[in-house]
Amino acid sequence: MAGYDPESERQWDEYQWERFLQQQDEKTEKYMELLEKYLDHPDRDQLIAREMGWTQLLADEEWTDDIESEIEADATTSSPLSAASESFEENGLYQAAFALTVWIDQLFDSNPALQNEPAAVKLATHAALASAKLAAALSDDDVDELGMTIAYLKRGLKAITTSMDAAVQLEAQKLITHRQHAAVQQRLFQVRDGIVTLMGEYRGEWLRRFGSL
Repeated sequence: MAGYDPESERQWDEYQWERFLQQQDEKTEKYMELLEKYLDHPDRDQLIAREMGWTQLLADEEWTDDIESEIEADATTSSPLSAASESFEENGLYQAAFALTVWIDQLFDSNPALQNEPAAVKLATHAALASAKLAAALSDDDVDELGMTIAYLKRGLKAITTSMDAAVQLEAQKLITHRQHAAVQQRLFQVRDGIVTLMGEYRGEWLRRFGSL
């Protein structure tokens, strides 16, 4: 089990999962930077493998396929999404987060100039990120990894908070109207409050099962 610590004989808590997910983010960012750096280099994949520390792949003649497999493995590890589990799409909180992204897309459609505004990009990007983190958190029907679920919820909450700050900035710069700001803030608060409530429920379940965080 990914969240099993043989030394403590208990599941990982939210803080251990948070550290793990941060490490996965750092690996992904490093890979993307290397991919951009060596994009046109004839030995791109070998150079990337060396700098990523994938030494076991460098000795393999089929390194191209193996590197792709390594990336896919990292992506699978960092997300609990399963093709067999799609119930998160029916969850009211996820639907609210998804509706938020749709509303922002419509805002951009009505004012294409926003697509070049940093605050607007931040609003859209982090709203979409929150939706993705919620999908990851809510996809585990059996709640086998409470710590992982809470960690994803925390990351979704952070993304929503960033979106809220961006919305305030857009209104202050008069890039959106007061009515538009009120509308997006209402949706953001709805998602934020839902995440906070859900985190409380999962933490309560953790305490019930394990006695401490």
